[in-house]
Amino acid sequence: MRQKKPDVQIIRVRVPRSGQLLGEVEQLLGNRRMKIKCTDNKTRLCRIPGKIRRRIWIKEGDIVLVEPWSVQGDKKGDVLWRYPQHHSDWLERKGYLRDL
Repeated sequence: MRQKKPDVQIIRVRVPRSGQLLGEVEQLLGNRRMKIKCTDNKTRLCRIPGKIRRRIWIKEGDIVLVEPWSVQGDKKGDVLWRYPQHHSDWLERKGYLRDL
């Protein structure tokens, strides 16, 4: 007789690579721009690049992946990815959002 395996769901979560940060959307400013508090304790003015503008919808409180600009990297950046709720829960459990 076979034993039942527990229902374990494997999820693939995009984690930040070098030069990328996680952040939480603080305020939507309009015109594809928003204020994001990043894991390095800096607040950046970020924008959604044109190639992903129509693909993602971002709200306040969402967890996003941010790439700071090479110029004015402390103040500005681009949003690369928005995490769904179950992915942001996984990131919090694994300690990626400890500094937010």
